[in-house]
Amino acid sequence: MVLSAAPIAPLGSHELLMFLLQVGLLLGAAVLLGRLAQRLGMPSVVGELCAGVVLGPSLLAPLAPGFAAWLMPQGPESMHLLDAVGQVGVLLLVGITGMNVDLGLVRRKGKAAVLVSTGGLVVPFAGGVAVAAVIPAALLAEGSDRTVFALFTGVALCVSALPVIAKTLLDMGLLHRNIGQLIVGASVMDDIAGWLLLSVVSAMATTGVYGPDIVWTVLSLLAFVLCAWSVGRPLVRRLLRWSARSGGGESTPALCVVLVVLGSVASHAIHMEAIIGAFLVGLVISNCGEMPRERLAPLRVIAVSVLAPLFFATAGLRIDLTAMARPEVAGSALLVLFVAIAGKYIGAYAGARAGRLGHWEGLALGAGMNARGVIEVIIAMVGLRLGILTTEMYTIIVLVAIVTSVMAPPLLRIAVRRMPVTVEERARERLMAGTPAAEPKTGPPAVESNS
Repeated sequence: MVLSAAPIAPLGSHELLMFLLQVGLLLGAAVLLGRLAQRLGMPSVVGELCAGVVLGPSLLAPLAPGFAAWLMPQGPESMHLLDAVGQVGVLLLVGITGMNVDLGLVRRKGKAAVLVSTGGLVVPFAGGVAVAAVIPAALLAEGSDRTVFALFTGVALCVSALPVIAKTLLDMGLLHRNIGQLIVGASVMDDIAGWLLLSVVSAMATTGVYGPDIVWTVLSLLAFVLCAWSVGRPLVRRLLRWSARSGGGESTPALCVVLVVLGSVASHAIHMEAIIGAFLVGLVISNCGEMPRERLAPLRVIAVSVLAPLFFATAGLRIDLTAMARPEVAGSALLVLFVAIAGKYIGAYAGARAGRLGHWEGLALGAGMNARGVIEVIIAMVGLRLGILTTEMYTIIVLVAIVTSVMAPPLLRIAVRRMPVTVEERARERLMAGTPAAEPKTGPPAVESNS
């Protein structure tokens, strides 16, 4: 006799009420503070993170502990509901980031982009590994491995945030400049390398892979990338063509969501982070030659304007600035911040000079690529979820993301002022603005540039 299992009880009335209240407050605060951050010349992610800081253990809990415990309980049931919504948001955000990566730009920039990206990766990665060796043991997660922690810290400090960098260059009117194109090209390579490094380190944390066995992890990653490119790209091209023929392409955003989520499932199934699959699927969609950008507009609006702010506000709930009152936490934060900024500056500048770029171009590259923004926050959340980071180290890494994103625009502006406008840049500016190529444009004498 087969007995049917009792149906699973739906979410309780009170739990549903609190979940909706939390989502509404977090999203509302994230949107308002994100707009305020933009008005002040900062990336919106700074304000969105501050929404969680205001409503979390950094501010609301110390000021009104009883109300904070009722409104934003830190129990797993409540946080897991918010995490589930935020996880969908971050997968779509990472997928859209991959969809906007132009691999052709990397090929066009060639040697200079490779050298700048290599320097901007190797130096801060080495600095992160070194600084992790002197972090007090009290700031390490219980039972965590110092080697995995060191490698993860290196990954967190070597990444750049392509979405923040591109938006900063666009807001400053520098995307048409040669240096802006080079910053984007090098950041693309940083992003790709950073995600691949993260997949290896996260596999080490979850499966305990060490020594010679790490080769198997790397081979699995390479096989996944090759399969996505050789098998996935033709399949995605056919699916996008089918979507364009049926219904005038209205189903294209939904198809992209399905592909991103299934890519995340595939990477997670082979013990890699789900965001790796989301990023690779985004790359495949972007470079299969069948994706008109305007069809992604509805998806971009929902992901960037609604789900991503909610994710960052939820991430802000885990930031505990009260820990900075402890000398070892404050000292570690200053050390990590210094190594992160100096490492990216030195690495990008050295790569620029090796590529025969000028002094001010090297400084501009260091300033632009220092912005870590959303990518480092996502990586910090991965570290917290995997048990690699404590709340204190998570707070430190998120602070690095905020500080470097805020400082990038003014430093970039100082460096670019010393760089003359070239003929190529003027033509590109007219092309981006839709101005006829023959229209005259006044300005300083045009010069040739090798950037």
